[in-house]
Amino acid sequence: MSSRIVVLISGRGTNLQAIIDACKLGDYPGSVVGVVSNKLDAYGLVRAKDADIEAIALSHKGFESRESYDQALITKIDKFSPDIIVLAGFMRILTPAFVQYYQGRLINIHPSLLPKYQGLNTHQRAIDAGDKEHGVSVHFVTEKLDGGPVILQAKVPVFDGDTSDDLAARVHEQEHRIYPLVVKWLCENRLRMETKDKNEVAILDNNILSISGYANDE
Repeated sequence: MSSRIVVLISGRGTNLQAIIDACKLGDYPGSVVGVVSNKLDAYGLVRAKDADIEAIALSHKGFESRESYDQALITKIDKFSPDIIVLAGFMRILTPAFVQYYQGRLINIHPSLLPKYQGLNTHQRAIDAGDKEHGVSVHFVTEKLDGGPVILQAKVPVFDGDTSDDLAARVHEQEHRIYPLVVKWLCENRLRMETKDKNEVAILDNNILSISGYANDE
């Protein structure tokens, strides 16, 4: 049975498009059944509609608290009966109640080699630090911001003279490759999150992944 995927977005939806495109492949074990944005003008909503996927705009404006918004968000998401919830440029900090509700089914993509550069402006921070490599991480979402166990990373070089836009373009190319792959692993029930010795870990094919995720070259 094909896994049901709901994608949360706030902007252009390029990672959403990568996942939609992957789902069109004959052997892909999942399908995007719904897209939800907190921004009414997010271009990702257009991408969803173009692919005949139900798209919902639920603005966070007008809600009294993060908790009340997240509860409304859960209601919208659950109408799709999802197996997997994918954060693809969803620019909101989620409440503990939301994260706990979808624990183990909720993943995010972050533009850095976690645990480096949690939060915003990751490309410029890598340049300012003089890093020779940068990249992207897909991770399970926990209550710690950008702190859930890493599943997969992709590295890119940082060249002399790079701007943050140069580096972002290089990272985006890798994002579109690795995010559909991780979603596929979840759809195939090959990937899960467990608590070991009070710490959450990512497990792929019954093997506990390292702090840098699968197939990281140390």
